[in-house]
Amino acid sequence: MMTSCKEENKTQAVNETKGRDSIQPNIIYIMADDLTTQAISAYGGIYKDIAPTPNIDRLADEGMLFQDVLCTNAICGPSRASILTGTYSNKNGYYKNESGGKFDKSQWTFPQEFQKNGYQTSLFGKWHLGTVPQGFDNFKYHNSAGQQGNYWDPIYNENGRDIKEKGYATNLSTDFAINWLESGRKKEAPFMMLLQYKAPHRSWQPETKYEQLWEDIEMPYPATFDDDYKGREKTAGDTEMTMDYFSRRDMKYAEPKNLKGKEKLAWAFYGAKKDEIVQPDGMSAQEGKKWRYQTYIKDYLACVKSVDDNVGRILDYLDENNLTENTMIVLTSDQGFYLGDHGFFDKRFIYEESLRMPFIVKYPKKIKSKTINEDIITNIDFAPTLLDLADINTEQKMQGKSFKSILMGNTPKDWQQAMYYHYYEFPYWHHVQPHYGIRTQKYTLAHFYYNIDLWELYDLEKDPQQMNNIINDEAYSDTISDLKMQLTGLMKKYENNKSLEEFRVITDKDFGSIVDQKDDEMSVKDILNKE
Repeated sequence: MMTSCKEENKTQAVNETKGRDSIQPNIIYIMADDLTTQAISAYGGIYKDIAPTPNIDRLADEGMLFQDVLCTNAICGPSRASILTGTYSNKNGYYKNESGGKFDKSQWTFPQEFQKNGYQTSLFGKWHLGTVPQGFDNFKYHNSAGQQGNYWDPIYNENGRDIKEKGYATNLSTDFAINWLESGRKKEAPFMMLLQYKAPHRSWQPETKYEQLWEDIEMPYPATFDDDYKGREKTAGDTEMTMDYFSRRDMKYAEPKNLKGKEKLAWAFYGAKKDEIVQPDGMSAQEGKKWRYQTYIKDYLACVKSVDDNVGRILDYLDENNLTENTMIVLTSDQGFYLGDHGFFDKRFIYEESLRMPFIVKYPKKIKSKTINEDIITNIDFAPTLLDLADINTEQKMQGKSFKSILMGNTPKDWQQAMYYHYYEFPYWHHVQPHYGIRTQKYTLAHFYYNIDLWELYDLEKDPQQMNNIINDEAYSDTISDLKMQLTGLMKKYENNKSLEEFRVITDKDFGSIVDQKDDEMSVKDILNKE
């Protein structure tokens, strides 16, 4: 069924050999969890001078930075499933994190195709899909707290066996990756490695040396920090992801001694429910909001700093071992994230901060340095592109398309001008209404449908911060009709043109737990849902 490139390319793919274009590239795919463009200085923004990311910026300086890579379902597990399969959630069956079940390991994924075609394959860090990773010669993934993993002294599953490691997760995952590059692979064959960090996912625990990094300064606030959600009261204005929903654990309160089990979790997660406000005594509501933001943003960016440090370690290793020229590095995230934008943390919405994924590619042999691309690309396009760049042919049908030519500086005339988005999970976590929509370079149109029936339209040129819902503006009536027609076309194209009732069934359905074994963290939902 599967066909490969010429056999001689496999045997000649010696990483340390220079020059010949026939040699397949090594590929290192680095994906941080909840890393957003606002936290990467190469993308600019309000933190770029305070919290620069020099190593990630080096990738952009020596490669191509993408401005419009978009996530088809902005939540961890479903995005990972789409990246692996090149398909939407409705095709790969992985719709949501909570009660979303396990990823179907019997289906095709791009690492399997690399493995079949002579590549040595490995995975280190976060997996978060429940089932055993397929297509990897070696893997070592986070296997505690529902596979979210822990920042400190984490448990990893190493090729089927759980091992508790000592240290900080971001550094450890890089240690494992470098050890494999150094001594775990055969040097005569190309390699494809997934290095997937837990950071900077909640609960944002910085490396010890960075805990007090910005203690003496006040971080700047996003322009939309005090969004009042006018015109969006039942959508953006009805969530549990504002600055009011940080827990004691998020705010790094010292835990009382002798707490155990559910009592311990109930204490730690106080604040994550409505009307449970965590802040020092004597603060006003606005003072408390700003205090929680300052605690959060400093911890988040400190976690990003460790990610950047470790990207530097990978770059240094490649330089020191004559691997730089023929190794392609991809730096991305599973989706975007809110850093106080619209008063939010977390992701999920079709709005820009969660929709846009950081995406930077460095491949000296093929990609020009200091280049920026603004074409619409989605996470279902990753798999076909990686295979195309490795000259691996496959008969596997994917919904995504290769953007290899875009990486080489040539955008096809018929390249996509719009993308389809769909988010299904509700109400847990964060109470974000399920919605689908279309995003072009000029407009975002979204339909929120679970227990409301509301449309939103944003003109991204006039209103890039998406503060003004213009769905009822008669001046845009023709635009709305056109976008709805395009949206219907995309839903048909991706075989997801279902009724609203069918979509609601997906939201309501319990597909099961991501893991079979239970631990303390698995009971957090019960605590938060308890009235």
